[in-house]
Amino acid sequence: MKRRDFLKKAGVVTVGAGLSPLMFANAQNASYRFEMVTSWPTALDAIYGGAVNTARYLSEMTDGDVTVDVYPAGAQVGAFEVYDAVSSGAFAMGHAAPYYFYNKNAVHAFFTAVPFGMDAPQFDAWMNAGEGQAFSDELTAPDDVIMFPAGNTGPQTGGWFKREIATVADLQGLTIRTPGFGGQVLGKVGANVQNVPGGEVFISLETGVLDAADWVGPYDDEILGLNTAATYYYLPSWAEPGASLAVYMNRTEFDGLPADIQEAMRAAAARANQQMLAEYTAKNAAALARMVASGTQVRTFSTEILDALRAATQEIHAENAQGNDLYVRVLENYKIGRASCRERV
Repeated sequence: MKRRDFLKKAGVVTVGAGLSPLMFANAQNASYRFEMVTSWPTALDAIYGGAVNTARYLSEMTDGDVTVDVYPAGAQVGAFEVYDAVSSGAFAMGHAAPYYFYNKNAVHAFFTAVPFGMDAPQFDAWMNAGEGQAFSDELTAPDDVIMFPAGNTGPQTGGWFKREIATVADLQGLTIRTPGFGGQVLGKVGANVQNVPGGEVFISLETGVLDAADWVGPYDDEILGLNTAATYYYLPSWAEPGASLAVYMNRTEFDGLPADIQEAMRAAAARANQQMLAEYTAKNAAALARMVASGTQVRTFSTEILDALRAATQEIHAENAQGNDLYVRVLENYKIGRASCRERV
């Protein structure tokens, strides 16, 4: 069966692995029950809340006709296995950061964050009033997946460093956790980039496996205790000006739903998207103040570093575009969309 085969391949043993795939989607009495795997630990209530809220809103909007069981990272599949789990049909739904899957196709990263790119309102405009959603559909359709934005962290930070950095030379050889385009850019300037799941960032930083790491921003970073593992907190969020998260659904499963439930799915994701951004906006400032009071030292990246990162971003775009027509088209449309948003009155 799809789920059993996927879990065996992923090295996961779980009670009920032999149960029917796609979370027993049941058309009897027009009721549906699905499972959603995620990339998040439950301790990170705001980001994990993107998944929980999507599930809750979907149930409320359908008067209980749809129920969704949500699992944290590791409970069923690993944080970076969510997309494959949904694509294979092992699980009906997933919640993750699209840039976790950029090794499949670099275009995935556009749907989380682009260095020096769109902030949260600009990204939402591109997805909902521009061509972003159409490009997302084109990207995921061959994998039998559909995706909708279902959370945004707002502007993130530049990350935690165990020592101060002032020049590009200070980044060279530094082992740092930064996913997506940001990680590619840092690799281009000489950093040793590692992609570590959220639940492992603290221990990796504390034990010296990492010299530096970004996660999200003050609220989440305080929960993870990153301020106790490193002292220097750098701004601005050059790599992730507004990081979007997504809810994924197996496309065959989605297409089989009645039109009203499909629309409820879109609406639930949109509401969860707004809620997450509101929560981070409300909670980040107080968390930063607490960390500063306990010894965190806030620093700003130098002009030299930002200029180098900006130049490296353009090199990465040029490299990723080679032989990837979809990347070329998405990049051009993304640039047009961002320029249009910046020119708004």
